[in-house]
Amino acid sequence: MTYGPGTRVRALAGDPDHHTRVPRYVRGHVGEIVEQEGEWPLPDDRARGITPPRVEAVYAVRFPARDLWGTGSHTVTVDLWESYLEEVAPRES
Repeated sequence: MTYGPGTRVRALAGDPDHHTRVPRYVRGHVGEIVEQEGEWPLPDDRARGITPPRVEAVYAVRFPARDLWGTGSHTVTVDLWESYLEEVAPRES
């Protein structure tokens, strides 16, 4: 699946028993795709010695700081691989 700018996504909340590049502070939180940044080898696979590693789309995902830490009017942008994300239904007007 390819996510376009503005798509709402949730960072997976799991805590795998292996390396992951999903920061704990965004796990389970909903953000918005800013842009796709190309395709890159999945670091989880590389750290586990999986050859060849899966190559996935990487996205810049913007999260409201207030959602992450309970305060702040700014946003935090994190680069996340596609398998770290799940699409969230659009907000109802």
